[in-house]
Amino acid sequence: MATAPALIDRHGRTISYLRVSVTDRCDLRCRYCMSEDMRFLPRDALLELDEIAAIAERFIARGVTKIRLTGGEPLVRRGAIDLARRLGRQVGQGLDELTLTTNGTRLADHAGDLRAAGIRRINVSLDSLDPDRFRHITRHGDLSRVIEGIAVAKNAGIAIKINMVALKDLNQDEIPAMLAWCVEQGHDLSLIETMPLGTIDEDRADRFVPLTAVFDDLSRRFDLIRDPRSTGGPARYWRVGASPTRLGLISPLTANFCDGCNRVRLTTEGRLYACLGHDDQVDLKAALRTDGMTGLDAAIDEALAIKPARHDFRIAAGAAPAVGRHMSVTGG
Repeated sequence: MATAPALIDRHGRTISYLRVSVTDRCDLRCRYCMSEDMRFLPRDALLELDEIAAIAERFIARGVTKIRLTGGEPLVRRGAIDLARRLGRQVGQGLDELTLTTNGTRLADHAGDLRAAGIRRINVSLDSLDPDRFRHITRHGDLSRVIEGIAVAKNAGIAIKINMVALKDLNQDEIPAMLAWCVEQGHDLSLIETMPLGTIDEDRADRFVPLTAVFDDLSRRFDLIRDPRSTGGPARYWRVGASPTRLGLISPLTANFCDGCNRVRLTTEGRLYACLGHDDQVDLKAALRTDGMTGLDAAIDEALAIKPARHDFRIAAGAAPAVGRHMSVTGG
């Protein structure tokens, strides 16, 4: 059988990382991510889970070595664990790693199954360790459920990385405490600048915190040692003293990371976005359903041909978001 063509975009970057939005739905309503009265896609618009698996397997055949299941909240979709099991069988068969991003609300119920499916590392979105503040940011989340889920996952042998969006006058003051907690618990921590994706109920410019300032503050409190190793994502990493904890900074606005971009994103309705910050996309669902694998390959090649050199994120008071779709649609 002929070798499947490699995934190389028009800028010469090799694509080895596929992020898959299992669902756009979420059981939280984080203020920086979506509006309180969020409208989700109708269920009949979504890819079938078997179709997601077939597309992901084709990407593996063409050179993708890392897949992340995300959402929305992936664990709210029925059958998500079955999808993880199917893709987990590809680990060691072309796929180096299958990972997951979750808000943690259902993690206690599913951590054992995720581990059995082949997932060894997950990201948990957690923006505060204060129950009242957590509830305010998420609009109705229960912090104790998330903390329980993290503990269950850790005990199951899954490595945890905490994702925390830095928010001015909301959780910025809590960042040092979050890092100290991660060191105590043995978790990694990634700090993220808020991104202008989709219309929300607040002006993101009012909440924007440049991570350059955050890092300067943390450097005065912790012994941070530059770590050149990467997990295949956009973060730059530092070791925290002699601990195993790594601090990552994801800074799309103050430190553009596009030169080494190695990822594309599959939405839950089957659209492939070659860039988070652009609206250009290719409909893989239509291609697969109409022309099978031949059509799928052609559509993937089309997406590689339109992948831009960089995103166009900007944040300014009163400015419209860079793209109209929410992060939960593209895959957080």
